[in-house]
Amino acid sequence: MSNRVTIKSIARDLGISHMTVSRALSDHPNVRPDTRKAVQDHARKVGYVRNAAAKAMRGDGTKIVGLLLPNIVNEFYARFANTLAQSCEDHSLHLIIHLTNDDPDTELRAFERLHEVQAMSVIHVPAPGAGQDVAAHLGGVNVIQLIREQDVGQPVSSILVEDHSAIGAAVQHLAELGHRAIGYVGADGRLSSGRVRRAAFEAGLASAGLALDASRIALGAPDFITGQENAARMLAAGDVTAIVCGGFEISNGVLSVLLEADQEVVQGIGFVGYGDPSYYAWLGGGVSTIAMQVNELAQEAARLAACLPAEQHINRRVFDASFVMRNTHLALAHRRA
Repeated sequence: MSNRVTIKSIARDLGISHMTVSRALSDHPNVRPDTRKAVQDHARKVGYVRNAAAKAMRGDGTKIVGLLLPNIVNEFYARFANTLAQSCEDHSLHLIIHLTNDDPDTELRAFERLHEVQAMSVIHVPAPGAGQDVAAHLGGVNVIQLIREQDVGQPVSSILVEDHSAIGAAVQHLAELGHRAIGYVGADGRLSSGRVRRAAFEAGLASAGLALDASRIALGAPDFITGQENAARMLAAGDVTAIVCGGFEISNGVLSVLLEADQEVVQGIGFVGYGDPSYYAWLGGGVSTIAMQVNELAQEAARLAACLPAEQHINRRVFDASFVMRNTHLALAHRRA
């Protein structure tokens, strides 16, 4: 096995001091251009990589950014991660992604690992029930909460979505189509986003002149199963004529039930999803949904993450969601063999 390539081994290869090599690799202006080029060319040739741990011990900072997501099966999270990775490259940041599956213990372990490598910034979607347990790992770190807000024992930045108006517009649209029994499936009150979206739905009903019926509101974990089970229950009970969704994976669960049910069962059922995955544009002539500015969210996250912790100010950035009106009734797109 070959020995590890170091600054000292490059210095020996080139017959110069290790200090000159170190400065050349850091583009120091006091190194002659021809020497700097020779050092950098040789470093690439022999496969030299910088030691991030040593760099952090010197107090130089690692420029590591952590991204904690529930999953990347969800197309919103996948698109966000992809755009963030590209933006981090533009800012010369090294991105490390951890998947938490919305589990507080998994999230805590991810924070511990990022603390070990002295990450300068962490962007995360807070897991339900998590919170101040992570506080010990946040010292000197830019913390940027995404979509959800949670108390972690200190002020942190956040990038949020203002979807109150968009959800209200969705309810109004369904009411204008003649729906009077509109159901809602969303995340429960453990999540700030769940509380906000439910309140937006209820405000939308009031604005449309429709009575609130708590039996038509179903809450649970922000996942496919919550959407699937509650949509099946609502269809079986026959007490809703339309369903508004308050989460990405919840929408997929509801949609799966509508597309797999018998034609006569879903005839006339209205559906408004949440998030705008690529297939929503063509499924059944297009699925009505609440859309978010994914690229803009990711680019802003990278911008905040690129700030040195000592220079970071607490920011609360809010991006508007929009109601995208397409085909609100899916029965015509649905044919059973």
